[in-house]
Amino acid sequence: MPHAPPLGTLLHRYAAGSALACEPVEEGLLNRGYRLRTTRGCYFLKHHFDPDTADTASITRQHRVTERLADLGVPVAPPLPGRDGRTVAVVGGHAYALHPWIEGRHRHGSQLTPGQCGRLGALLGVVHASLEHVMRAPAGQSAPGPEARVPPAREPERTTQAGRGARADRAPRSQRTPPAEPVTAPAGPPTPAAPVRTDRADRLDRLDRVGPVPPVGPAAPLGSAAAERGRTGVLAPSPDPADTFVLIEDLLARVRRHRPADCFDELARHRLLERRGLLERHAGRRPPHGGPVGWVHGDFHPFNLLYRGDAPAAIIDWDRLGVQPPAEEAVRAAAIFFVRPDGTLDLPKARTYARAYRRAAGASPRELAAAVHRVWWERLNDFWMLRWHYERGDTRADSQFPASSALAVWWTREYDAVCGAFTD
Repeated sequence: MPHAPPLGTLLHRYAAGSALACEPVEEGLLNRGYRLRTTRGCYFLKHHFDPDTADTASITRQHRVTERLADLGVPVAPPLPGRDGRTVAVVGGHAYALHPWIEGRHRHGSQLTPGQCGRLGALLGVVHASLEHVMRAPAGQSAPGPEARVPPAREPERTTQAGRGARADRAPRSQRTPPAEPVTAPAGPPTPAAPVRTDRADRLDRLDRVGPVPPVGPAAPLGSAAAERGRTGVLAPSPDPADTFVLIEDLLARVRRHRPADCFDELARHRLLERRGLLERHAGRRPPHGGPVGWVHGDFHPFNLLYRGDAPAAIIDWDRLGVQPPAEEAVRAAAIFFVRPDGTLDLPKARTYARAYRRAAGASPRELAAAVHRVWWERLNDFWMLRWHYERGDTRADSQFPASSALAVWWTREYDAVCGAFTD
């Protein structure tokens, strides 16, 4: 087995019995996972291999967060503590964590009923509301600096097919820009916030009974004043179309040089020319900076949510936990859950999802409208799949390119309808 984990040393640190079998599970694009069967049960062993997120203190903080979320009833799979009480085991300079194995399967939006779409939106809203509570800085302690707030971003749709109970890890966003001033919503008439449903009372009562996550080790406190709605944080600026035009020309040159030419090259050239024309027409719609931010999962999509029957069993892979506009995570997730093979969105399902999200998160339609605009702009300027294909020779995302590239075009044409689905 390639990259076999040091099972003897690891299991010695846990009261998990002796190993019977260890099988790789969807060797993710960055981190590695294994289904581990021992004399005491079945576990998920995670090797935190990605250098951007393999810092022991950061992993431990993520673990503490999922423990607190579990206390609130959020479906998560907190790690198991070792004999010494630690949840991260470092062996040979590599960080590992042991989690309970969650039996379940991933479900795309096409497999969800309208009622389940609503429950999905409500679940993400509860996640954001719960994170907002548990990540607040304890009284008398300062919030972490920008360098401690946001790990390098990951494009949440970068997944490969995973099986029952599988875990998937993500790959880095192709176009990274340095932090700049925050993003504000486009100008427009104010829209009243959607009312918060009264059935959140029990959830909010439980939030009040669970305090903030305390500091862990030498790292800065987890909490951040920026987590409170309406505050702003350090965000990457929206993509500059001038940079995108340069990238398009470089990719077109790579397509021309690729031999032998194939159907992927033909589609790539068509989409690059099409996108260049769209950007020329819409360059003046680049989103400004600013907007409310909060703590988010950072990678919420079908391959990071396991279902058991009709109900979510666990939200997994919290490596991208960070401070971002929560409404943007809601829009990005919907664009992955509800995209059809032809590159259109199932707007009725997205509308049901968005209404439930707004109620659970207490987000306003205007906040969602601003998020739709920013995510649309990101999609219009994003070519990570082509960069993987032509710059790195990595074809694992090729199957996603037809629908993803068509979505940016369709979204531009149906902008008002998409915005309406998230704000009605």
